[in-house]
Amino acid sequence: MGTDIARAKQLLERGQLVAIPTETVYGLAANALDPLAAAAIFEAKNRPHFDPLIIHTNSLEKVLNYVEFIAPPLRKLADTFWPGPLTLLLPKKTVIPDIVSSGLDTVAVRIPKHPLTLDLLSRLDFPVAAPSANPFGYISPTTAAHVQKQLGHKVAYILDGGPSEVGLESTIAGMEENTVCVYRLGGLAISDIEAIVGPVALRINQSSNPKAPGQLKSHYAPRKPLFIGKLRELDADYNTKSVGIIAFGRFKSINPHAEIINLSESGNYQEAAANLFSALRRLDESACECIISELLPEEHLGIAINDRLKRAAAEKQDK
Repeated sequence: MGTDIARAKQLLERGQLVAIPTETVYGLAANALDPLAAAAIFEAKNRPHFDPLIIHTNSLEKVLNYVEFIAPPLRKLADTFWPGPLTLLLPKKTVIPDIVSSGLDTVAVRIPKHPLTLDLLSRLDFPVAAPSANPFGYISPTTAAHVQKQLGHKVAYILDGGPSEVGLESTIAGMEENTVCVYRLGGLAISDIEAIVGPVALRINQSSNPKAPGQLKSHYAPRKPLFIGKLRELDADYNTKSVGIIAFGRFKSINPHAEIINLSESGNYQEAAANLFSALRRLDESACECIISELLPEEHLGIAINDRLKRAAAEKQDK
């Protein structure tokens, strides 16, 4: 673990795995043009091969080496939000291996906004495929220490860029016919996208055959049961148990055994997004028996935070 960009570059050129910081979460990076290197990502994460990867590079000019074209509305989004927490789903060139796109004719691409990683990408003559650096389906890492704890023995090097600023995966957008579609909610609010291209369609797939990364119904999940509802009611229902509580805004529990993590006492959505995964991780590693939370107001980044909470709770609540 460290900040040695030259070492990270050398390891990636050798086909090895390197964890990289981004403003969203830490990614598990490998040479996106090397099928064997990409396969190592799936093996390290125990990730299903039907879940496509996002490729990362440092400039729009480089992106054009890997995709057939960028439709004008998506080009507007790229010009406005790159580098940043936006991924575009674009028609791929054949240079992108099928293992990266899971056999689809599109590839997910973004330019991350982190100085260390942008420096690293500028030195490479290939893009990197970099899903979140966590075991598949588990809470995404927002610090180098998180990566070290859960994947350290499988990664050649961890580039430590400090805590992730956004703390949610990127928003994924693409085109269907003449309409901009959002396939994954994330660190860029829908309202920000619509301010540039007008109304968008939501295509938030939850099947086992996703079109874009992060669309599986149960994802980002802690190992402990997570229950979502009205927080006051859940607090009363579980007041005899050791419970972890994820709150948004001021909240005081009636449960003397509760451990409360407030995503943002002031009700700031950006602060809440940055704290979400670390809160889930901390409670999952605590002595609590289960975790309770309520959904945030469906506005701004609250929409994406709610999406992550629902996916984290899906498997437990479906049973």
